[in-house]
Amino acid sequence: MFTSVLMIEQPLTPVDVDFVTTLHGDEPVSFIVLMQPRGDRDRLLRAIDDVALGELPEAIHEGEEPEGDAARGPAELAIEHSLASLRAKGAKAVGQIVEDHPLDKLKAVVAETGADEVIVLTAPHYVEEFFHRDWASRARHKVGVPVLKLFAHKE
Repeated sequence: MFTSVLMIEQPLTPVDVDFVTTLHGDEPVSFIVLMQPRGDRDRLLRAIDDVALGELPEAIHEGEEPEGDAARGPAELAIEHSLASLRAKGAKAVGQIVEDHPLDKLKAVVAETGADEVIVLTAPHYVEEFFHRDWASRARHKVGVPVLKLFAHKE
């Protein structure tokens, strides 16, 4: 069985689920899903990304997004939805919310499980990507397995 650690920021859409579950053809796949609730430290970067993408209403409403403890509930719902969607496609899937140091947790999970790859499924983050501070760029230097960066779909 092929094991992928899947880092997400939002619930998986049906298109995302179809894509990640078919990446390896007919080979059975197991997913370990890691999700970090939104944090206020990246609010400015999210707003800049929204402006760069021409999504001005989203930039204006960044301050209304739940953060910290308030983001835990929505994150738990999002990960449960994502795990159920992966399982409905026949994949094995477990997951957890990652509160602190997501890259340290990613490295530990890869080592503990013997994962074959990491998939970072994210919205575009132009500022972080430009400076190679996005999850995928930083993970490539930490985990010792291939890291695939994919852009999440919006519903």
